[in-house]
Amino acid sequence: MKADPAKLSLEFHHAHRLLDPSGQGIQTWHVRIVADTETIGSLRATRGLYWKSGNLHDRMADEQDFLAVASGQLLNPDGSFTDKFEDFIEMPGSVLVIDQLELPAPWDDPLIVAGVATNVIDRLTDNYFAVVFPRATVPGCVGAALLDEAAALLSAEPFSDELRIIDNALAAPEQAAHQVRERLRLRTRCSGAEPWNEDGEDDYEVLTPRTAAVLRLALKELSDEAWQEAVALGDEPVRRGADGLFGALPPVTFRQDHVWRRQMARTFDDLGDDLAAGTELEPRCTGEEMALHLGIARAKALERNRPRLVREVVAGLPEHRSDFDWFACSSDLFQDHDVLMLFDAALDGIEDSGSDVNQALGMVNLAPLDWFTPFGPARDPDRGFRNP
Repeated sequence: MKADPAKLSLEFHHAHRLLDPSGQGIQTWHVRIVADTETIGSLRATRGLYWKSGNLHDRMADEQDFLAVASGQLLNPDGSFTDKFEDFIEMPGSVLVIDQLELPAPWDDPLIVAGVATNVIDRLTDNYFAVVFPRATVPGCVGAALLDEAAALLSAEPFSDELRIIDNALAAPEQAAHQVRERLRLRTRCSGAEPWNEDGEDDYEVLTPRTAAVLRLALKELSDEAWQEAVALGDEPVRRGADGLFGALPPVTFRQDHVWRRQMARTFDDLGDDLAAGTELEPRCTGEEMALHLGIARAKALERNRPRLVREVVAGLPEHRSDFDWFACSSDLFQDHDVLMLFDAALDGIEDSGSDVNQALGMVNLAPLDWFTPFGPARDPDRGFRNP
C-alpha cells in the first residue's frame, strides 16, 4: 500500500469539564489520523496557556512525561519564562507541545508527519505560540525520532538536546510549512513518485494547460479592474491605504498619471495574450513583472476561493501532476524578484538608479517611469490598447 497524503484527514478531540479550573491552563487535544475511514495513527497536542494558568510550570509538570521535560526548560518554578526561552523566542507567550506520535508504515514518513503537524499548528495556535517538539534523544517519548525530523522540515530550531521549537512570530516557519504542503500535493499528483523521471532528469512542467487557463483568467480580472480604475482615477494620485489594483502597487507608483496607468493596464493584456497564443510566458519589462506577480497571487486566490469557477475554466483540459503549483510559478517564471523590493519601506529609494544599493545589486528599471522600458526584444509598438 502506498502512503497517499490525499487520503488523510485529522479528527480533533478535546474534553473539558465545565467547572474544572485546571483546564484553564492546559488543553489536551487527542488527534486521530485517518486514512479514508480507517484510523491509522494519533498524536497528542497540548496547549499551555500562559495567561490563563496560575503557574504554567507546575501545571505542565503535573502532566509528567515529555510535558514535564518541556516545563523544566521553558519555565521557572515560579511560572515565569526562563531567560533562555525569552532570548530564543521573539514574543514568548503560550506554548503548543506536540508529542506521543503513533504512525505505522507506510505512513511513517517525516514529510507526512510535517504535514500533519502543520495542520495541527494551524488549528490550535496563533502568532503568539511557541510550538515544541521532542528531539529524537528524548527517552520513552513515542514517535520522538519522526517528530524531530518533521520539526526540522518546518524550520523548528534546536533549543536543547531534548527540545526543538518553532517560533510562530517568524516568517521562516510559515514558508517552510508552505513548502511542506506543496511537496505533499506534488507527491499526490505524482502518485507517490518524485517529479523526476528514472534518468534523474527534471520533467516537471510549471505552466500546464490548466495552470495557464486559471492564470489567464486571473490576468483578465486584473486587466478589467485596472482599466476601470485608470478611467476613474485619471491623473489623480492614489492615496495611501486605498483599495483597488493601483492601491496594491508599491507606493512609488501612487503619483503616476493616467497615461502610466493605461500602460500598466496593458501589461495584464499582453501577458494574457501570450498565454492565449501559447507562447513562452516571460515578462519583458518591470511593469509586466509586477503584473505577473499579481496574476499569480490572484490565480492562487481563485483556486482556493472559487473552486466552481476554476472547474468551469479548466473543463476539458488535460490534468497534469503539476497543475496549480503557484509556488513554482513564482520561482520559475521570473529572472529575479527585484520589483518586490519596492514594497519594503526599509528600502525606500532603492528605485533610484544612482543609489549605492541599486548599483551594488545591479538593478534596472525600478523607477516607475522605467517600468515599461523593455529588458530585451520589445513588443509591437503598434499593438495599441485594449480600451481607447
